[in-house]
Amino acid sequence: MGKALEEITREVIELPSHQRLALARFLIELEDTSEDPNVQAAWEAEIQARVRAVNEGRVAGIPYDQVLARIDRHFGP
Repeated sequence: MGKALEEITREVIELPSHQRLALARFLIELEDTSEDPNVQAAWEAEIQARVRAVNEGRVAGIPYDQVLARIDRHFGP
């Protein structure tokens, strides 16, 4: 992962959850080429379900260093 991306990622994880969610939605919409309203509704439902699961303690977060390691393994240099 590039140095700039690592720095941005560190800054993003320090944002309040509602701002991280807004950023995630923005990035998804930026890449979304689908005009199908069913796709948008499905994404909204998925995002809300995941946020609810975290807020209710049904799932746990992954430490930042583990996230980076997974990304590097998947997308590696």
